[in-house]
Amino acid sequence: MSGVNEIRSAFLDFFRKEGHEVVSSSPLVPRNDPTLMFTNAGMVQFKNVFTGLEQRPYSTAATSQKCVRAGGKHNDLDNVGYTARHHTFFEMLGNFSFGDYFKERAIDLAWRLITREYGIDATKLLVTVYHTDDDAAALWKKIAGLDDRRIIRIPTSDNFWAMGDTGPCGPCSEIFYDHGEGIPGGPPGGPDEDGDRFIEIWNLVFMQYEQVTKAERVDLPRPSIDTGMGLERIAAVLQGEHDNYDIDLFKALIRASEEATGVKAAGVHQPSHRVIADHLRASSFLIADGVLPSNEGRGYVLRRIMRRAMRHAQLLGAKDPLMHRLVPALTREMGVAYPELQRAEALITETLKLEETRFRKTLERGLGLLADATADLKSGDMLDGETAFKLYDTYGFPLDLTQDALRQRSITVNLDGFQDAMERQKAEARASWAGSGEAATETIWFALRERLGATEFLGYDTERAEGVIAALLVDGKEAEAASAGQSVALVLNQTPFYAESGGQQGDAGIISGDGFRIDIADVLKRGDGLFVHFGPGLRGPCRSRGAGRFAGRFHPPEQTARQSFGDPSFA
Repeated sequence: MSGVNEIRSAFLDFFRKEGHEVVSSSPLVPRNDPTLMFTNAGMVQFKNVFTGLEQRPYSTAATSQKCVRAGGKHNDLDNVGYTARHHTFFEMLGNFSFGDYFKERAIDLAWRLITREYGIDATKLLVTVYHTDDDAAALWKKIAGLDDRRIIRIPTSDNFWAMGDTGPCGPCSEIFYDHGEGIPGGPPGGPDEDGDRFIEIWNLVFMQYEQVTKAERVDLPRPSIDTGMGLERIAAVLQGEHDNYDIDLFKALIRASEEATGVKAAGVHQPSHRVIADHLRASSFLIADGVLPSNEGRGYVLRRIMRRAMRHAQLLGAKDPLMHRLVPALTREMGVAYPELQRAEALITETLKLEETRFRKTLERGLGLLADATADLKSGDMLDGETAFKLYDTYGFPLDLTQDALRQRSITVNLDGFQDAMERQKAEARASWAGSGEAATETIWFALRERLGATEFLGYDTERAEGVIAALLVDGKEAEAASAGQSVALVLNQTPFYAESGGQQGDAGIISGDGFRIDIADVLKRGDGLFVHFGPGLRGPCRSRGAGRFAGRFHPPEQTARQSFGDPSFA
């Protein structure tokens, strides 16, 4: 049992035999957590179960959850291809207890799976516990026979998990694998912990408290378990590899990339093949889950991932679009475990081909301009931020592609200078708005767009969603709260409501939350990407930054049919 598909199946079968419900992976676009851009951990689909807002017909579960970390707080994009363990897409194996078992059984299950089912040498393992968690330390001694030298107490938040500033929280216990003295690095908690010798393979979260306020923490009445083990990491261990990109799954994808380009994945070409393999997975799964390339939100992140891979295809000398030709290799490797890949294969193929075809023009122009701008720079030099911003703002060449293109020449970009140029451009834009007569009344939308970012549109996939009221306006001014009977305008972090654009009417419907309801009469686009929802009469008090349910949406009878996704491009 060493292949990725066997390892995944063995994990799920083990927990099925132990009485767990095996639950399918949830989509990469979370529907129950408006604070997340993408599903980034196994517990996301169970968040409302842990908080008591949702009931399931089972009290224990196991999953192999597809995850993406390529935007916002969890952004591994720039490291992918150059390190052994960074990915934009990965699979998280996990087992969960919703008030059923707690620390003792969680530790026993983990130890039996790793040392018996997977057959990993126990002498290669050590664990960390939160420094005050004497219970976990004692259980590791009792169940695994570990001595104090192999149970490391960590006093930092690395070993204490929290869902947020308030809510469920608790100590963690991480399991590390020792790759041996030939790899630099020391054990966790030591001065050399950032080395690659000791690699975390599994994190057990003991959810036993509720953080009521910053100063008050109480015991949960039903403590729970949330665990996460990266499939790529455990596969590397079981296949005798130190590098995730050397496991069977990535070997197959890289081999397909080599055959399509005629370039071996060695030397300076190795990172490019790795970027293509990783980004192929992320792009394909995102498209299969309904995300399409665009200039905003999730679609923009997808476009960045796709175009970074396409840039590396160009580095390998690919003269024609490459990415779409690799989709069958991915489907062969992962289509059985994730049948959505098979169902969406035609859409994935066409989307990748169309995006790469159009991007090549931008890429050729941008690389030519970049070559001219850096002709006099040498290894160790820095490109000034003004030039990098001009490439981005005037010619549509993204900053991350500029950085990636210069990396091989060991040239960096002055990021402070880039940000200064960005801020100057925003200030000039604000000034032009303020001096444009009637548009002066619209400056509030520009300020909100700058502060909040664009509204994420969900309407191509769903007519119902949950989200957060990012801004609330009364009488044209931003307010913390509104009272019953007032007319309001709402800006949401994400919405299924279509905004009026190009003559097509905006949607109408209902937004409701804790103690309030708003009948939305119209939705308009303002401030370059804000969807503003107008409600003439608020029922019940409403607060900014409160959660809401966006449901019961309908199209006005005179509205024309919704246009399909086009191909907006930041090029």
